[in-house]
Amino acid sequence: MIEITDLHKSYQMGSNSLHVLKGINFKVSQGELVSIMGSSGSGKSTFLNILGMLDEADQGSYTLDGVQIKNLNEKIAARYRNKFLGFIFQSFNLITYKNAIDNVGLPLYYQGLKRKERNERAMHYLEKVGLADWATHLPNELSGGQKQRVAIARALASDPKVLLADEPTGALDTKTSYEVMELIQGINDEGKTILIVTHEPDIAQMTKRIVNLKDGLIIDDRRVEQVRAKSYV
Repeated sequence: MIEITDLHKSYQMGSNSLHVLKGINFKVSQGELVSIMGSSGSGKSTFLNILGMLDEADQGSYTLDGVQIKNLNEKIAARYRNKFLGFIFQSFNLITYKNAIDNVGLPLYYQGLKRKERNERAMHYLEKVGLADWATHLPNELSGGQKQRVAIARALASDPKVLLADEPTGALDTKTSYEVMELIQGINDEGKTILIVTHEPDIAQMTKRIVNLKDGLIIDDRRVEQVRAKSYV
């Protein structure tokens, strides 16, 4: 599903060049649930941005579902993101003046679906995350956990190949974090490929594979015995 070979990324900092990614090799198969860990400055945010087509590598190759991701202008990158990827953010990134069903339907608006079909599909995914009764509520009427469930429904709405989750539990208390991870595990059980960036070891243990970055390199990549979130909820 994802294949990355010898990936390098540098940024110009005044007269100096900062070499952030120093030759990443990484593969993810269909249906995996992978956590990416690393301290601040390890390169994990840059790596996630490249995976999400929000930035481009200087060197190396990135293939997503058989498509080579390179030399994309913003229009094509946006189309590929909408087709291939669903995003879940720590800060939810919901539009404050739109209700839950409209937030979930937003990716479908950009795909050109008519409002009736958008609402039907959005409602389906709100039901999936247990929020059908909250469809007409604005984000400020929802708890943190409910906001993240809306964000997950939005990420799923366009039926992406891969979900990219950036610290999806970072703004939540422990109990709500485990409820969100139970939902993510259930989505993965249905076959969705999911990558989670996290700094929380207990959250990483709820995935099936942990990848550790340090100083722009993968220093450890191992499969783990998955802890089911349900045992904590």
